[in-house]
Amino acid sequence: MGRILAIDYGKVRTGIAITDDLQIIASGLTTVQTKDLIPFLKDYILQEHVELFLIGEPKQMNNEPSESEALILKFIEKLQKEISSIPFERVDERFTSKMAFQTMIDSGLSKKKRQNKALVDEISATLILQSYLNSR
Repeated sequence: MGRILAIDYGKVRTGIAITDDLQIIASGLTTVQTKDLIPFLKDYILQEHVELFLIGEPKQMNNEPSESEALILKFIEKLQKEISSIPFERVDERFTSKMAFQTMIDSGLSKKKRQNKALVDEISATLILQSYLNSR
């Protein structure tokens, strides 16, 4: 069984989370500059067996796609061309950034650490992945 890798795609930074080999636990992996995302993923799948990419699907409250969806669709096209051997699924990512920020508060992180947007992105990817695991 391979790992599931979740992607919280952003214009500047992208949060990444990964499961264990048994697909039980979601853990934050890292945040990468979006311009370096495809090379990062190519390198990562050479080291680890990934069987599925989960890509966050940002929606507005009325269930319409958010503004960033157009950027994500372009990324998905590129991902399918560059790494066609691994399928992907989309996961609703509404509220993950707010939940990530609240998680940081609840865990006692200082105000300075909570301002680390890269950490928010990584936690958001972890929340996307954990919600997927919980729904299976």
